[in-house]
Amino acid sequence: MGKNIHNTAIVDKKAYIDESVIIGPYSIIGPNVKIKKNTILKSNVIIEGYTEIGENCIIYPFSVLGNPPQDLKFKGEKSKLVIGNNNVIREHTTMNPGTDGGGLITKVGNNCLIMVGAHVAHDCILGDNIILANNASLAGHVQVDNFAILGGLSGVHQFVRIGSHAMVGGLSALESDVIPYGSVIGNRAYLSGLNIIGLKRRGFSREVIHDLRKAYRLLFAPEGTIQERIKDVSDEFHKNEPVMDIVKFIEGSASRAICQPKNGNKNT
Repeated sequence: MGKNIHNTAIVDKKAYIDESVIIGPYSIIGPNVKIKKNTILKSNVIIEGYTEIGENCIIYPFSVLGNPPQDLKFKGEKSKLVIGNNNVIREHTTMNPGTDGGGLITKVGNNCLIMVGAHVAHDCILGDNIILANNASLAGHVQVDNFAILGGLSGVHQFVRIGSHAMVGGLSALESDVIPYGSVIGNRAYLSGLNIIGLKRRGFSREVIHDLRKAYRLLFAPEGTIQERIKDVSDEFHKNEPVMDIVKFIEGSASRAICQPKNGNKNT
């Protein structure tokens, strides 16, 4: 046992554990696990499978990472769970590796806060600076882009995409894609406007937010087809990167429909 590994922890000899890693009491680490420097496992943490955890992460008690996917199509194929640097993973979090139907990998980026009881299913791809609040759950193949926030007890349908800087309200049931900078809420969730508070907190200028509001109203106006509205927005705001992020997201490959406003665009 290394000097930073509690004597009640069970760490397979084949696991790669940086000498700076701290492993607390009653934790269990499987043979194919790799944990990089300065990561801390508080206690009672289980890490199995082909799981890689980056630097400077903190993992709290009763989290279970890398156990087989909850997918009846999974037949034991070699798949991975890769977690980046500087992540905080709170109590009772579960994360599963990928499957053959999704590229054999589940990924979590850097600087994420994963709160109590959250679930990241097989083949999910999470970017950087993401927050999953208490008991937020992602079904398989979900994509969550940088700086998105999911409120407590929210649930996301498989194959949904959530754009950068988007906000999913607490208790929402989400079955459609959320545009970048969008804010959604409800069961089933609808687009309630732009995440204006988040944009201001992250330093977006008044001019950029003004253009985003205008582009939002044009994109979700009742007149014309979506293709016509996308062209109009692209022509008018082609120099505005956040607006074009939304356009590219809508035009991107998707399995689910785009989440739409419920009662017009009043909240932009």
